Amino acid sequence: MNQKISPLTPFNAAIRLPGDKSISHRYGMLTALAEGTSRIANYASGADCHSTLGAMRSLGAKITVNGTTVTVEGVGARGLQAPAAPVDAGNSGTTMRLLSGILAGQNFDCEMFGDESLNRRPMERIMNPLRLMGAKIEGRDEKYPPLRIFGRTLNGIEYAPPMASAQVKSCVLLAGLFAQGETTVNERIQTRDHTELALEEFGADIQVRGARVTVRGGSRLTARDLVVPSDLSSAAFFLAIALLIPESSLQIQGVGLNPSRTALLDFLISIGANIRIVNLSRTNGEMVGDLQVRHGALKGGVIEGDLPALLIDEIPILAVLGAASRDGLVVRNAGELRVKETDRIAAVANNLRLLGAEVEEFSDGFAVKPVSRFRSGVFPSYGDHRIAMSFAVAALAADGDSTIEEAEAAAISFPEFYTTVDQLRG
Repeated sequence: MNQKISPLTPFNAAIRLPGDKSISHRYGMLTALAEGTSRIANYASGADCHSTLGAMRSLGAKITVNGTTVTVEGVGARGLQAPAAPVDAGNSGTTMRLLSGILAGQNFDCEMFGDESLNRRPMERIMNPLRLMGAKIEGRDEKYPPLRIFGRTLNGIEYAPPMASAQVKSCVLLAGLFAQGETTVNERIQTRDHTELALEEFGADIQVRGARVTVRGGSRLTARDLVVPSDLSSAAFFLAIALLIPESSLQIQGVGLNPSRTALLDFLISIGANIRIVNLSRTNGEMVGDLQVRHGALKGGVIEGDLPALLIDEIPILAVLGAASRDGLVVRNAGELRVKETDRIAAVANNLRLLGAEVEEFSDGFAVKPVSRFRSGVFPSYGDHRIAMSFAVAALAADGDSTIEEAEAAAISFPEFYTTVDQLRG
């Protein structure tokens, strides 16, 4: 499906966005492992998070969905059942990587696969620590899906991930629920801590000391009523819209503001973005608040060192803002972008050039020089949700009508994206 995008005029609006994807994945898995019935309000609407629900259904949990409210009848930590067919993770790397930790400690074997894109994404980063715990796990060429997981008794380990990855940390901690003794993950760079907060909320025996997290095997999880805050990664696109369109202002309500995720806001403010946080509160251990943003000139900046690991999902939309800034944007140490749903470094560089920007591409990033006005055009999404949405945002500030090819890719994480953009036209 191609999507026509017309330039956006100045606006003043308030919106509320769908639930956080990272938190929704974790709640979907842990409610299935809990004893009793849980209810999740504002569960993420994207296809990836519903792949997690489908996977847990196939493992024996009874799950009903009514709009954005999900009810889960948990089976208990030891109540999962062997699936009748291979488990389908769809396009969701989070589903595959986190669920692998849970499946490694079961008393049955199973296979897990994904779509064509996911089956090209490397999984050795979770296979290696699981094997250290005693898991038997096989993949195509020893690192790609489909994965064959042979459930068995696991042993607790102390593990220092070689790269900053919340998915790797979460996989190991979830495996630790089924391991003998204690399992510790000691990160060099502390990543988002949604798994730790959720485990604590469900009653797991967990200790957190900065970037060192320990979970004890055999914990019983108890059902909870939960509310998922709106997704900060989704909010990034709308922050960018308000920053790009002159004389515009926007309030985004009820956004998850977990301190391990707010590097995005810190970076935007550091390059001149006019953003305020108001109405802070805490729900199920997660910080929640409203974001107020106004249009203003941006200086541009550099994303390198440890920072790319904290901004990895937002780099495509930050690249668009960098092209509209005074000094442009340089991104280094972000080679992880090469193995996302598509090669995001190549995709971003190509589409920035279509906008009229001068771009230098590196093996681990890119440098984009500022352009005075974006050119309209036809922008491929490469089947990647973040590329589709990032360049739809750019098209809103272009000099004419544009087209996003394979625009339906946005539904992987944000099915309401285009209709929410249309709210700003009202």
